[in-house]
Amino acid sequence: MTVFAFLSVAPVVEGSMAEEVAKAVDALEDFDVEYETTPMGTIIEADDTGQLFAAAHAAHLAVDGDRVSTFLKIDDKRTVRQSADEKVTAVEEHLGREARSNRE
Repeated sequence: MTVFAFLSVAPVVEGSMAEEVAKAVDALEDFDVEYETTPMGTIIEADDTGQLFAAAHAAHLAVDGDRVSTFLKIDDKRTVRQSADEKVTAVEEHLGREARSNRE
C-alpha cells in the first residue's frame, strides 16, 4: 500500500511563518516517510496510514503558537503501489511535457 498526503501546518500569526513551518518539516525527519516541501505545503509519502498520521501529528506539535492551523489531505491507494514521482510522470506522459510552466 502507498499513502500520500498534502500537509500544511502553520501558526496563526501576522508576518512570516517560515521559522515555524521549518520546525514542522524538520519533525518529519524522525519518521520513515518521504516528503517534499512546496510553497503551499508538504507532500508526504508513507507505507501506511499509521506512519502518515504519526508524522503529521509530530509536525503539528512541532509548531509553537497559541493557535496552529493544520490541513491534511490523504490519498490512500490500497490496490496499487506507486510513488509520488510516478504519479507526476503519468500526468507528464499525457501532457507530452513537464507538468510545470517553462517561463523564467
